[in-house]
Amino acid sequence: MLNAETYITHQKGIGGRIRTKYEDFYVEEIPESEPSGTGHNTCFFIEKIGRETLDVVLDVARELRIDRKRMGFAGMKDKRAVTRQWMCVANSEVEEIEKLKDKLYNVKILRIMQNEKKLRIGQLIGNKFRLLIRGTDNPEADREIANDVLAELSKRGVPNYYGWQRFGKKRSNTHLVGKALLENDLKKVVNSYIGNPYEEEPEHIKEVRKLYDEGKWEEALEAMPRSMRYEKMMLKTLLKEMKKKKIDDIDSLEENSYRRAIESLPKPLKRMFVHAYQSFLFNKAVNERAKLGIDKYVEGDIIVDDEEHLVHEIGDNIDERIKNFEVHPTAPLFGSKVPLAGGKLGEMEQKILDEEGVTLEEFKVPKMPKLGSHGLRRAVMFKIWDASAKATDEGVLVEFSIPKGCYATAVLREIMKNEVV
Repeated sequence: MLNAETYITHQKGIGGRIRTKYEDFYVEEIPESEPSGTGHNTCFFIEKIGRETLDVVLDVARELRIDRKRMGFAGMKDKRAVTRQWMCVANSEVEEIEKLKDKLYNVKILRIMQNEKKLRIGQLIGNKFRLLIRGTDNPEADREIANDVLAELSKRGVPNYYGWQRFGKKRSNTHLVGKALLENDLKKVVNSYIGNPYEEEPEHIKEVRKLYDEGKWEEALEAMPRSMRYEKMMLKTLLKEMKKKKIDDIDSLEENSYRRAIESLPKPLKRMFVHAYQSFLFNKAVNERAKLGIDKYVEGDIIVDDEEHLVHEIGDNIDERIKNFEVHPTAPLFGSKVPLAGGKLGEMEQKILDEEGVTLEEFKVPKMPKLGSHGLRRAVMFKIWDASAKATDEGVLVEFSIPKGCYATAVLREIMKNEVV
């Protein structure tokens, strides 16, 4: 995990590997409530395999010939997994969604129900996971180690690192695109997203990105595979801008053209850029804070409750409240208005900004303020429940539930003690 180096459990790792098959990584949403069965919005519970949530949203919008803004979902789910989640189409009927069955690639529609309100991001309690760790040396002994680690994490909490899926593994540049936004360099934002091939990417993808970098944009667009859906959106916009402005030289494109290319992306994706950079910095802060103990108060800590409200009255029983998961020490998701901790902790947080060469003010992103962020304090640990591990013929099967916005790979890295992607 990017910037994650500190472990809080002492057991030897069991090693192994995950995601050998999509079926090894199963995720199911825990909704705040079930759809009511009445209303003008249609919710449908899907199972997808090897698909990004946003891709499915766009496919549904295309099939129904509706604006994607009518679509709603509670959370982004892993691509390299079997995942189940609710989606929603505003002002629609069950019959419309019924027609989608068998039309969506690697997606099954399991249930369809009406609801009064449209489903929105964050409207879930958490997610439950069933994950197979393959290739461990001794599954029976490793099961015992895994259960010991899970018991300790259930008691102390899990370091709240953001996982690789926040940044991308083979192409971990989403946070770098976000940093370019902070630098107010919109051309760099677009170039970083479409071009700039990474060594770990497949050859045909690298060739497309090279074509873009060489200014051969029409060739690049023609060669882009389906998986480069969002790069296509941006590049089509740039080519349209060139045609509209009767420009032959890409160097003559003005900043507004690059702004329009960014604006062509779905809202959840373009907001992800700055969020990914915040996550990159947050992991650095958690890594340092975890060295001091995530389940106790440290002088200067900013404490929040489960609703992420600041706790102003610390009190003598603060350590007990932290251990009971009533309140939580925090690290900053840096932004234009986020408060830094006091004392040595605050110095540590400021050092992270200084090393990156950024300021809190720059998170306003003045050239695209809707993509900026005020920031907030986020808990440095999260609760885990219903946790267990058992040995199978194929490895160690681990099950647990965690709150929304938290990453299962943060749990797995404590069990495996190796790189988890």
